[in-house]
Amino acid sequence: MAGLHTPTNRRRFLLSSGAAVAGAGAAWALPGQRRSSAAADPGPARTGSVPSPARPASGRPAPYGVTTLETTARLTGTSGYRRLASGPGWPLVVRDELAAAGPRRQDRRTPLACFVQLTDLHVADVQSPLRTEFLRAGSPGSWRVQEALSVAGAVSLVEQVNAIRGGPHTGRAPAFAMSTGDNIDNHETVELEWFLTLMSGGRITPNTGAPTSYEGVQNSGLPLYWHPDAGLRDQDKRRGLPEIPGFLDAAIRPVTSPGLRIPWYSTPGNHDDLPGGCLNPADPWLCDYIAGGRKIFSVPDADVAALARVLNTGDDPKSAVLKEVLQRNSAGARSVVADERRRMVTPRAYLRAHLDPVHAGAGPAGHGYTENHLDGERMYYTFPVAENVLGISLDTTYRSGHFEGSLDSEQLGWLERTLAAHSSRYFDADGRPVRNPGAADAHVLVFSHHHSPSMTRRPDAARTDAPRHDGAEVIALLNRFPNVVAWINGHSHVNRITPHPHPTPARSFWEVNTASHVDYPQHARLLELVDNHDGTVSLFTTLIESAAPHRADLGDLSAVGLASLYRELSYNAPGLADGMAGGVLEEMAGRPADRNTELLVRGFRG
Repeated sequence: MAGLHTPTNRRRFLLSSGAAVAGAGAAWALPGQRRSSAAADPGPARTGSVPSPARPASGRPAPYGVTTLETTARLTGTSGYRRLASGPGWPLVVRDELAAAGPRRQDRRTPLACFVQLTDLHVADVQSPLRTEFLRAGSPGSWRVQEALSVAGAVSLVEQVNAIRGGPHTGRAPAFAMSTGDNIDNHETVELEWFLTLMSGGRITPNTGAPTSYEGVQNSGLPLYWHPDAGLRDQDKRRGLPEIPGFLDAAIRPVTSPGLRIPWYSTPGNHDDLPGGCLNPADPWLCDYIAGGRKIFSVPDADVAALARVLNTGDDPKSAVLKEVLQRNSAGARSVVADERRRMVTPRAYLRAHLDPVHAGAGPAGHGYTENHLDGERMYYTFPVAENVLGISLDTTYRSGHFEGSLDSEQLGWLERTLAAHSSRYFDADGRPVRNPGAADAHVLVFSHHHSPSMTRRPDAARTDAPRHDGAEVIALLNRFPNVVAWINGHSHVNRITPHPHPTPARSFWEVNTASHVDYPQHARLLELVDNHDGTVSLFTTLIESAAPHRADLGDLSAVGLASLYRELSYNAPGLADGMAGGVLEEMAGRPADRNTELLVRGFRG
């Protein structure tokens, strides 16, 4: 999977397991990709497992809800459709690559912050004409059998966040939630409405087109797709997926989200800014097609291969090949009900929607964005995480049409100035120390959608003369500021925690990359920052699952039942549960050292 150890192959990852336009997915079908060994996990250097129950800084039992420290969803059986059960939790792993773990630090530490990271929800209009489910003919993982239930699954995650009364290591209640991008899937106005209602509370009807019926691939009669309501012997039923009468009617029924009871912030991802996460949002033909009344369910194998090739490389920034494929196969398109709500959402409209008081929820107004962001349609900002803890949210997307990430020079310069303004001492680009006595020191947490390996210097198709800055440049900049504790992101759909060391230990920081909520293992993270009062700080990362029961009841089509089914189906994606499980499951869920951890780093005064 892109982002584990290489900066490339993101498009191959999408095509292998989530259809480039249908959305990002899992990585088990990647040819030639480096994978972890399921048989042996040596763990990171100087890392120890601490399986004992976690304690808050006060030493008292933490009043927290259920996390993966207590229990996790586990596959049962060895073949066919594999059911889930509640298994043992994962231990806390202390990671001391960047700073030594001092003795008795748990008895003197002070809590600084507690919050939740959500990422890659991919709230999806699965009936959209612009989705390319037909790429599944070239790779079975290029369409998700569970994706029609994205709203029900996300509502259950909101319910779980609301149930967390305190972090397991500090006892502090989460102060806010940050959603690090790919909040929606197709870049549609209606999906944005669903996402904002999900986060702020209200009723969602996850249906477009025909008001009372489903018009997508799952009742097309094509064996290429799972037909839960029919007796068709499709390719998914042949590998064991069940028949579930009433599934599609239930999938488009209204769902009510309680909304987050804590403030929440929003960071943009490529699927928020681009149709399908990789197409040209300014193309008039695509803008009309996505809201129109024709949908293509299959294309010849040659067109599948041609489209997969350019989506894999990203070498079609104007989406010309996709348009050719859709136009060439228009005679075979099926009539669906056109829907103007599917119109692509512009950056300005995206900001306006966040600023709309109807979506204020628990706050803050704009969820990180202000009226000032409309000037230049900027989507990066700072916000207070806690006292003396600063959050920085970046916009890493290529708005003209590419799945990779980067920063332009304006944003990179803004990031450097922001870091300097909160650092009384730092280092210049040549490594010379800089004193800035007027700055009010703060611990810094950086948030973005893309992780460092997926950020490149590819020219932006809309501004080919403007230089772009990649992940290595961002790491080099963050390494200059001892106040930086961690860079927290998503995009990869895997759990991975990477140290970014520096010969000057105080200049080191962690990169925390969290898996998606649309694909296995459907995780979010609870993060707690503490001062150990020995020259170090610790960032605790605890994975959480949705509130839905682990084992799905195939006869329960309530909102809760659908959320359980959403998870169980994701664990049964092609290749994941049937014969390839070991190393692939670990690759996506991460090694123990990528899951529930204590990440030590030198404090900026250390």
